[in-house]
Amino acid sequence: MGALITEKLLRKLQPPPRGNRIIYDGQIRGFGARITAAGVKAFVLNYHVSGRERRYTIGRWPEMSAEMARREALALREGIRQGHDPLRERERARGVPVVSELAQRYIREHAEPFKRPLSIRDDRRLLATIIVPKLGALQVSAVTRYDIERLQGRLRSRPVQSNRMLALLSKMFSLAIRWGWRTDNPVRGVEKFHESPRQRYLRDDELPGFFRALAATETDPDLRDYLLVRLLTGVRQRNIFEMRWADLDLEHGRWRIGETKNKDPLLVPLSPPIIRVLAGRPRAGEWVFAGQNSGAHVTTMNRAWRTFRRRAGIPDVQLRDLRRTLATHALAGGASMAVIAKGLGHRSTTVTAGVYALVGETAVRAAFEETGQRLLAAGNGETADAEAKKGRGAEAESIILRKTPFPLIKN
Repeated sequence: MGALITEKLLRKLQPPPRGNRIIYDGQIRGFGARITAAGVKAFVLNYHVSGRERRYTIGRWPEMSAEMARREALALREGIRQGHDPLRERERARGVPVVSELAQRYIREHAEPFKRPLSIRDDRRLLATIIVPKLGALQVSAVTRYDIERLQGRLRSRPVQSNRMLALLSKMFSLAIRWGWRTDNPVRGVEKFHESPRQRYLRDDELPGFFRALAATETDPDLRDYLLVRLLTGVRQRNIFEMRWADLDLEHGRWRIGETKNKDPLLVPLSPPIIRVLAGRPRAGEWVFAGQNSGAHVTTMNRAWRTFRRRAGIPDVQLRDLRRTLATHALAGGASMAVIAKGLGHRSTTVTAGVYALVGETAVRAAFEETGQRLLAAGNGETADAEAKKGRGAEAESIILRKTPFPLIKN
């Protein structure tokens, strides 16, 4: 009967002149301590599967103690008796990609072919700043629901970002199942955080400061035009950035958007103020909002916007709140939900599909032009209703436009 593998034996174990040698334990069959010519000591387990001898390295000494290695060897022996092949399972596990590789394949084979550029940018940001730093080194097959929930907990104060991250991870692991990298989705069953709907919009008392800041000479012309287009049309940022001259019919006041966020086309009626703004923009290539790089369009105005909103006295307003401003003022002015939804390119969830389909360009144009008048009038401390009560309702637009401080929309 051989000696027991103990800490004392390992400390005394001397390296061979070349290669390695193994001292086997006297109690656990196949369990031994190996030492190389370089003096590296490790625990091993020899076993047989289908008539072939296999050798499994349990761990290195002294990182793993002799007692820990003995317990692991006994557990491995029990697994082998039940039909497991630990070396084969380790080799198979090493062939499974880690989460960082899943992220790369997701971008390459799903995001880039099927998603929009700004959506890809958002995915890359979530992957680079949150997902890969925390989960990137884990094997795809080893990620658990607990790992997902622990990562989610780090974003408790940012529920919107947390929910976007969960949606991205869920899609990634669904693809991992399709690609044969795991058999289940660890995101399934993880509850999303509650998102409080944002209700911020520009109030009547804030509009004068907004328009004064627009008229200020230090305001960047691109930002000025962009903000007015966004406020008076309610169109999303991406569509404004991607506006082409070929999409515009300024003579008839129409802008045709080929594909919106919900993947539907949209015909946007352009009011006289917007027509004046767009007609006054320089034509440099195909893009209405051309970028600094040749052939590219603008992709962000966040920095200029942050400076602008401080000057305008609205530091908490976000760019997306301009879209809500138009909708809120349109509703207050008597426009129906169906007209507002149609004008903003929403797929209606509050009216029947039949009613929604019957809303035409004329109704949207009338509602949004009247709302634009109200917004411009509020920017001057006036109201469109006040002009109408003077018996000059038909002249309200020209009166408001003539008095607005915004230079490009004066009559």
